[in-house]
Amino acid sequence: MPRITEIRIDKSDHILELVAGGEVVRSYRVAIGPGGPGPKLYEGDRRTPVGTYRVAGRIKGLFHQFLMVSYPNEEDRRRFAELKRRGEVPPGRGIGHSIGIHGVGGGLRAGEHKETDWTLGCIALDDDEIDEIARHTPDGAKIVITD
Repeated sequence: MPRITEIRIDKSDHILELVAGGEVVRSYRVAIGPGGPGPKLYEGDRRTPVGTYRVAGRIKGLFHQFLMVSYPNEEDRRRFAELKRRGEVPPGRGIGHSIGIHGVGGGLRAGEHKETDWTLGCIALDDDEIDEIARHTPDGAKIVITD
């Protein structure tokens, strides 16, 4: 597989695509957060964010393997500040953090976890799939998440 330059995630179709040289070279079915469409609003809303991010590092052993998503971005921060100003953020809630693309770490069987949306806002695949993605995707690669 070629070096991946972009990861595209379509929340409504539950599809993650790997892009190299402008072409989709592989796609996977994923589980996301059950919080519904639209951008992540605040910590605990269980929404997968929407926007443009980067692979911001990786943690081996966390949900098998965890590619960190650079959430929140500037647009997320502006949205959160406006929601907070309007009193639409529950007391004590922050903007959220630690969003990632990850495996399941053995607790759930391959494929079965994709039947429902169960994450706190992350994007989940099977362990062998996240291994393949991590092998071919460098830190700094673009991540685009859409509804």
